[in-house]
Amino acid sequence: MSEHAKLSRRDFLNAGLGGVAAGLVPGVAGAQGSDRWTGALASTHHTPRAKRVIWLYMAGGPSQIDLFDYKAELEKRDGEMFPESLTKGQQIAQLQGKELRVFGPQFKHRQYGESGIRMTSLLPYIGNNVADKMCLINSMRTEQINHDTAHMFMNTGSQVAGRPSFGSWIDYGLGGMAGDLPPYVVMVSKEVDSGSQPLSNRQWNSGFLPSRFQGIEFQSGRTPVYYLDNPGTGASHQEFLVDQIRALNDIDRSRSKDPESVTRNLQYEMAYRMQHSLPNLASLDDEPDYIKNMYGLGKGNDSFARNCLLARKMAESGVRVIQLYHRGWDHHKNLSNRFPKVCKSVDQGSAALVLDLEQRGLLEDTLVIWGGEFGRTPMGQNGDGRDHHIQAFSMWMAGAGIKPGIIYGETDPFGYNIIRDEVHVHDFHATIMHLMGIDHEKLRYRYQGRDFRLTDVHGHVVKNILA
Repeated sequence: MSEHAKLSRRDFLNAGLGGVAAGLVPGVAGAQGSDRWTGALASTHHTPRAKRVIWLYMAGGPSQIDLFDYKAELEKRDGEMFPESLTKGQQIAQLQGKELRVFGPQFKHRQYGESGIRMTSLLPYIGNNVADKMCLINSMRTEQINHDTAHMFMNTGSQVAGRPSFGSWIDYGLGGMAGDLPPYVVMVSKEVDSGSQPLSNRQWNSGFLPSRFQGIEFQSGRTPVYYLDNPGTGASHQEFLVDQIRALNDIDRSRSKDPESVTRNLQYEMAYRMQHSLPNLASLDDEPDYIKNMYGLGKGNDSFARNCLLARKMAESGVRVIQLYHRGWDHHKNLSNRFPKVCKSVDQGSAALVLDLEQRGLLEDTLVIWGGEFGRTPMGQNGDGRDHHIQAFSMWMAGAGIKPGIIYGETDPFGYNIIRDEVHVHDFHATIMHLMGIDHEKLRYRYQGRDFRLTDVHGHVVKNILA
């Protein structure tokens, strides 16, 4: 009888679930070909332009007025009373009864690239290197004006908690591309200031989909998963433990028909394999100095820049959906001092990611998104700040299937309302799904007697931004 022929209760408890999940070696059964990696769709609905999505998520509401949607009229009328005709009957976050005064763009704007896209001079790396590759959408619209529900709406298409995130829908429909990494990974940068947004895993949760489709949060730094370096027991013993747990879960599945039994098996097996893959992924030792310099590592903004470089490595390794959160964009006051700092913290890393993907031939099938949950008012708040704004804001996209070097949509001279080519969040989601080869109206999941989808009963593909 082998030394592992019997598994005592003490052995199991001493190993600990964290140790079981982290004691990873290659070669465990259930990688490619298991239902963890097979999507619900036998094939895509149409030929996809994108194999993967990287979303640089600027949490807190970046001010489109100060970034991308320059308005000469605002600059001209800075400090004047804001026209009541524009705000009458509309929901605004500021307390009613206070004077609403025009707060013009606070920083210089200039045109970049052959396309001449105008944006803030605070993003010189993005401007000089990405302007001719991006589609800048200045006509985004959402429905939720508070941060938490707005994050939820941007990620899940619903303000109601418990709905699957867009990444979970893509994972559910298409499955994974790598046997030793999760299909959906989330990273939150460590830079914090008084404008940092609290985030919860509701934003990348699988909702009513089986939990194996939720996003997996990696920690910033050299150890993205806890217990990665020291799981607390030997590899051979861990393999035995995982086999025993699989057997117990299979028994439970046969009795209860609970799909979460499958999830438990697949999660343990995935964790087992990641012990081999993650150390190489998290390490930047093999990256040449010119790549590290391109991302701006060592310049004081290492957390977000490092995450951008890791996103490129994850894209190369087969991760399908990657979200990088930066939380410093909530500027109700002191915008003039804080805004340049937060722009600097994301500018070089964002641009380097696009350039790095391009030079490796990955940009042609990688969709890069840059933007947050809503925008900011063209009226001032607290003297030197802006409040939340849902009527119109900006995002940009680049890469797979996106027309490069264009501006889509337009707002009025005050930047308050959209006057041409509105892109609602549902349209945004429908377009992402389309680029991934998914018809957003056809990918559905039956829950409590109803067929659900990411865009619910809404959404149209924005065809005019597609190449």
